[in-house]
Amino acid sequence: MAHGITRRKFLARSGLVAGAATGFAARSARAGEAPVLRVGVVTSLSGKDVLGGNLTKRGYDFWAETVNAAGGIEVAGRRVRVQMFYGDDQSTPSAGADAAERLIVQEKVDAIFGPYTSGSTIAVSPICDKYQVPMIAGSAESPNVWKRRPRYTFGMIPAVDLTAGKSIAVIVEQANPKPRSAAVVGVNEPFSKETAEGFQKGARDIKLEVARYDLIPARADLAPVVSSVASANPDIVAVGGHEEVLINFVRASKALGYRPKALIMHYGVTVPAFAEQLGKDADGTLGITVWTPDVPYRDDVFGTAAEYDQKSFKRWGTHPDYTEAACSASGLVLAAAMRKLGKLPPYSREDRQALNAAIEDTSLTTFYGPVRFAKSGDHQHCNIEPVPVLIQIRGGQQVTVGPQDAKKSDMVYPLPAWT
Repeated sequence: MAHGITRRKFLARSGLVAGAATGFAARSARAGEAPVLRVGVVTSLSGKDVLGGNLTKRGYDFWAETVNAAGGIEVAGRRVRVQMFYGDDQSTPSAGADAAERLIVQEKVDAIFGPYTSGSTIAVSPICDKYQVPMIAGSAESPNVWKRRPRYTFGMIPAVDLTAGKSIAVIVEQANPKPRSAAVVGVNEPFSKETAEGFQKGARDIKLEVARYDLIPARADLAPVVSSVASANPDIVAVGGHEEVLINFVRASKALGYRPKALIMHYGVTVPAFAEQLGKDADGTLGITVWTPDVPYRDDVFGTAAEYDQKSFKRWGTHPDYTEAACSASGLVLAAAMRKLGKLPPYSREDRQALNAAIEDTSLTTFYGPVRFAKSGDHQHCNIEPVPVLIQIRGGQQVTVGPQDAKKSDMVYPLPAWT
């Protein structure tokens, strides 16, 4: 990542680097004090992504509050309290990189919890590599984060190409009669294109015929797109896009009287505006998430997924989404790695290297689900374990219909004709 840097910034950063070398010694001098883990949080506390940034902050904070209320993290027979430090990326990657450097050099953090957006995560990652400070990202979903093969960055949410692909298999597992073909439509911009690529790969992996694969402009007229898909007559139609495109695809489908046996879209379906704007026409549409309170997982800190949901609601007044859950689970991964390391903070550079290796070796089940990071390839350090949760809109509500061990109702398949 290239940054424009003035001489003043260069001199300031040079001084900060010198400070980083002595920071561990300064903290270690307070040996008689109770051990404290200093954790930096880089996320969007202002700017256009502030709503998502607040979700990540709530998830991270809830973990810290929970473990501190229990006396701290048990490491080597001692209790370690967590102290959080915040850096605002201002919804821009360059500000995220600057915030990470400040947290590492000035605040002397031992580890970092990552940003809301993938763009800021990509910008922060080289800073973590530079100073050898582990970062666990509870929100980043773009495959581009992992294609760079970061050494000190780990992601809790599977990349969007993985979740999209696996969701097709979940549909086929539940459907009767079994689908034989699929069509994929994606908006030609990074996240949506990556989603479409995941749908396509997932269909091919389970030997479905991909009848069509179309990448379209964000403002495309969807009527001819839907018409072309209808002419291919696939069993499953998968769409990668943001909320507006997904809503308009449903509207165009109804206007043309075309309804596939299954219609799946990505996370936008779980946004309340999807069902609110479409009304009863939203019913039957499938969406993907990676966590709901229905998943059958638990841990010793938060209990079951349902208990985490209830506790978080009591704390914040709203039910958590998958992003908040993944951010809270980030803390569980960090704590497990600390116990494996068996050393009390503050951490030297060598300690952080060992902590990073312990995170890389994570094999853990939490209320959020299983966590295991890929150690190589295009998804290096991305959590590849979670199976996507399939929801279907029913009466304006989200109902979990897959996978088998999480579903609350059978999937409606094939979808009935429009009325």
